[in-house]
Amino acid sequence: MRKTIIAGNWKMNHTGEEGAAVLQSLAARVTAKEGMEVVVAPVFPYLASAVQIAAGSSVTISAQNMHWKDTGAYTGEVSPAMLVDIGVTHVIIGHSERREYFNETDETVNLKVKAALSHKLTPIVCCGESLEQRERGEMKVWIEGQIQQAFADVAAEDMTQVVIAYEPIWAIGTGRTATHEQAQEVCAIIRHKIGTLYDPSLADGISILYGGSVKGGNIAALTQCADIDGALVGGASLQADDFMDIIDHAVIK
Repeated sequence: MRKTIIAGNWKMNHTGEEGAAVLQSLAARVTAKEGMEVVVAPVFPYLASAVQIAAGSSVTISAQNMHWKDTGAYTGEVSPAMLVDIGVTHVIIGHSERREYFNETDETVNLKVKAALSHKLTPIVCCGESLEQRERGEMKVWIEGQIQQAFADVAAEDMTQVVIAYEPIWAIGTGRTATHEQAQEVCAIIRHKIGTLYDPSLADGISILYGGSVKGGNIAALTQCADIDGALVGGASLQADDFMDIIDHAVIK
């Protein structure tokens, strides 16, 4: 059975004190539920302290990015080995903002996915189309291409460790949300593509999340869909009350 995963991507927000207050509240309020996982992704400088705050709770900590090499002359980068060393368990890979602003490509996404898996980190692999691509009827081909390239040369046994997040670029931080029918359509495309690359039964075990202006008011409709297993949440994860509203209303299949 695949898990319902609610992951909060804090992006470039919260100082140490601010983030600690939110995490302390979440750690105290998130209760263990069978079939559900809650993940929070703070910024790099506070990951170690976040791991300490979340220790013993039902909250796990993710990084927002990483390099694919363990060491080297890569100024400003953080390696998967370093994330594991401080107790991080997840890493977001290929977010559209990384692709748009920091030259992330399908090739580097693939390298990072393989590096994360080799270090037993859970990669939350992002994909999504622009409004222009959707309006031109290119969404399906684009999404399938991103999925195929992200998991090139990834062994089937490693795919059980993977989480995929569908984030339509036109719905990230815009207040515009894909309808649950639109989100379900794409998540079904993703699951079918994984099934063709590997095996339908393997694909059925992978958690696929939706991201894009997710709130407590729409999470239930989203997670009731057959192929949506949770959410990658941006702005609504920055305050404990807002994030708890999403966690509390998510449907566990």
